[in-house]
Amino acid sequence: MSFLSVRNVSKYYGPVAAVDSFGLDVEKGEFISLLGPSGCGKTTTLQMVAGLVRPSAGTIMMGERDITHLPPPQRELGVVFQSYALFPHMTVAENVSFGLEMRKVAKAERDRRVKDILALVHLLALADRYPREMSGGQRQRVAIARALVINPPVLLLDEPLSNLDAQLREEMQFELRRIQQVVGITTIMVTHDQSEALSISDRVVVMEQGRITQVDTPYELYERPRNPFISSFVGKSNFLAATAEHHAGGATISIGNTGITFQANDRPKGKHVSVFIRPEKLRLTAPSEGQIEGTVTSRYFMGNQWLVSAKTPAGTLSVAVQNFGAPPPPIGEKVGLVWRNDDCRVLAAGAAE
Repeated sequence: MSFLSVRNVSKYYGPVAAVDSFGLDVEKGEFISLLGPSGCGKTTTLQMVAGLVRPSAGTIMMGERDITHLPPPQRELGVVFQSYALFPHMTVAENVSFGLEMRKVAKAERDRRVKDILALVHLLALADRYPREMSGGQRQRVAIARALVINPPVLLLDEPLSNLDAQLREEMQFELRRIQQVVGITTIMVTHDQSEALSISDRVVVMEQGRITQVDTPYELYERPRNPFISSFVGKSNFLAATAEHHAGGATISIGNTGITFQANDRPKGKHVSVFIRPEKLRLTAPSEGQIEGTVTSRYFMGNQWLVSAKTPAGTLSVAVQNFGAPPPPIGEKVGLVWRNDDCRVLAAGAAE
């Protein structure tokens, strides 16, 4: 039996389904991210697990215990909000201790647990500071400590890094994963940042319009997305219109009117398909050496790489060129583009597999 099971949970606001038949089994100690664009239902799903929103249908089980209609205090879950929701008039130690006080934990035990959890999040030296005297990353760790100190069975994180600047956000996502692994707590995080979800999750749940579209490990999700929405939302992709001629061994894929064909082992549905390939799987070469020829139309320096666009007979393709010191070809120059057919993913055009 799963540690946490969300079974066909829906939330309707009048005729509108914010969440539609959401189902997920979470194992003990797993780190799950709910990923999707604004309005896809991920925060509503988290709030239903937390008990802050009542489901219109479905059940939420913690082991053999049905918690669907229990109020938040009886669920004993740890929740970290986007705003951190710290008490400004309390010190770090007082903020972290608050939940223990509400649970009538003896002072000696309370002090010990606060000290231990502050040491875990590297804030023991700042125990007497107030939130206003701390950086965004430090305040975020206080919020995590306050949620963990009560020893909850599940930690729920609602966009916990969204208020941080880019560099601190990247640092804190790995710090968050470190804390989660040390404690071993089952964690569900809501995020719209695909790099954040891919880097620290055991599994990622992609949502679109209130429904789950794919649940997978970060690697499988990135390399084998099930539909065009996922392949474009999770990372950058090039999409090429193509046709499929089905046969016993799979299908022969023809990209537009380019004359480029390759064999696909999987069986895409229908004749009209979409071929996608990640920019980092493409390589620039001399025009005569490419599978297709193109003209550079733009190039953007990203630091560790250049993002180059080239207009080709198959459409405009984006190529990620690793920065080894020399710039890529200038705008207007002819180039060849090379890729491995195994790096192409074939999907039914505009539909899930």
